[in-house]
Amino acid sequence: MKNLLAGAAIALMGLTGTAYADGHANYPERPVMLMVSYGAGGATDFQARIVTMTAGNEDALGMPIAIINKPGAGGRVGWNWMATQAESDGYTLGAYNVPHFIAQSIKGGVEYSADSFEPIANWGADPAVFVVAADSEMNSMTDVVDFAKANPGKLTFSGAGLFVGHHIAALQLEKAAGVKMAYIPSNKGGAGAMKSVIAGEVMGGVNNLSDAFRAAAAGNVKILGVFDLERNDFLPDVPTLKEQGFDIDNASVNFRGVMVPKGTPQGIIEKLVATVPAMFENGRVAGKMKAGGSPMHIMTRDEVLEMWAAREETLKELLAGL
Repeated sequence: MKNLLAGAAIALMGLTGTAYADGHANYPERPVMLMVSYGAGGATDFQARIVTMTAGNEDALGMPIAIINKPGAGGRVGWNWMATQAESDGYTLGAYNVPHFIAQSIKGGVEYSADSFEPIANWGADPAVFVVAADSEMNSMTDVVDFAKANPGKLTFSGAGLFVGHHIAALQLEKAAGVKMAYIPSNKGGAGAMKSVIAGEVMGGVNNLSDAFRAAAAGNVKILGVFDLERNDFLPDVPTLKEQGFDIDNASVNFRGVMVPKGTPQGIIEKLVATVPAMFENGRVAGKMKAGGSPMHIMTRDEVLEMWAAREETLKELLAGL
């Protein structure tokens, strides 16, 4: 009987291992690439390098993750490449930004949708904020809106691209305040958009909280409002747009995480799903993210799938008619 039970246990372990690994029990056997659709120095690139820094540890993937930047067109260049050209072999991962790629797929002109990718895990939720140069005469969102009302279409402000979180926030602000402003998308992502504000090329900007936090700490900008439902722990003294009288929700909050191309073997997806969230939870990672003013929000694959679906419904309503 003991031999029979032992044999059954071994057989079961073999079946389980086969189901889990799907023929990829030793994955990964070489370094892995993580494609970032934005340039070096921006918030997504900055955070991606932090959250993957422990990938080579034995309690993580056991192999390093190299960041490859494919910036352009508000993320479209990188995500088009990932959806149409990247290998679905587990060695090409991608950083996602929501609402960015979902909003872009709704508006069309791209070769991807949520169905083009498989989420693995989410590492952060970065609200949009409105910034002005440190020497600007504007000190509140009321100042911004009053200028916009008095000068329709003349208040210039930057963002990382079209139909990214910054643009969504800009559309919400125009609608809630009943004003027309001049949104200028940067072809150099969030980092380029922030430089435009600091250099005085635009009167203000919508940017990521994490980028703005570092720029404000350096004395380069003032942060006037947060596009979220509650104040952020990194900016406890900065009120939300809603607190300042504008009916704006959290639809523009930038969720960031890891995904793979559709068609990636299930066994590899399962390995990543079991490993990546714990990698994000590493104490060194959390410490460096906090030091960089980068809010973390870790979510599992199932939670990300729910978030993607919910954001898609919200964005369809918001973008209708544009």
